[in-house]
Amino acid sequence: MNILAFGQRTGVGLLLLVCLQACASLSSNQEAQTEPNPDPWEGMNRHMDKFNEVADRIITKPAARMYRKIIPSPIRNSLGRVYANLRDLNDAVNNLLQGKPRESLGDLTRITVNTTLGLGGLFDPASKMGLQDHDEDFGQTLASWGMPAGPYMVLPLLGPSTLRASLVRPMDGLLDPLIYLHPVRHRNRTYGIRLVHQRSQFINLEKAIFGDRYLFIRDAYLQRRTYLIKDGEVEDPFGDDF
Repeated sequence: MNILAFGQRTGVGLLLLVCLQACASLSSNQEAQTEPNPDPWEGMNRHMDKFNEVADRIITKPAARMYRKIIPSPIRNSLGRVYANLRDLNDAVNNLLQGKPRESLGDLTRITVNTTLGLGGLFDPASKMGLQDHDEDFGQTLASWGMPAGPYMVLPLLGPSTLRASLVRPMDGLLDPLIYLHPVRHRNRTYGIRLVHQRSQFINLEKAIFGDRYLFIRDAYLQRRTYLIKDGEVEDPFGDDF
């Protein structure tokens, strides 16, 4: 699916959600809380989470299991490094927008080294050279500019997010080099392979989920986002698992 088309179709829905939130806020007479509820749309989110869970169980998870069965681990690891190399462009732009030129330059250097010496990202010589891999996006950039996260959201097929992160998701897509891959059928196949690869990385981690699955994933996502936004200056109990 073309991510620009997706962004256009979902943009109206996201704006409607913003209006709904504003109306709900105006009609509420409760006093402001020190720590506002991060999930005021929990009922809707749970329904969407159930939908995503069914879609995952029927389509994505079986494909991910087959992928792990057919593709040897060394090849999967190399493919993961290629995708990570493509994401470094997004990291570089957002680090610059967040006022971190040194980190941005480091990301650009990583891209250069891994694209040339690393054969397009199949290998990661940049890390061995001490060039740190960052994880930045436009949602974190807006956070650094002072924009609040807004309510927690579960997006159809895309999973956990916040209103802030959802609004700028199409912007992250514009910095994805795959969007400029032609012909379109090759781009869509590459998107599909990346989706299956990403899903395959979480199969073993499902065993760590306990209690209310929805609450576990929500809290893990929100804590992980806080960790990334603050550049690791808070404790991240979930590490890179989520």
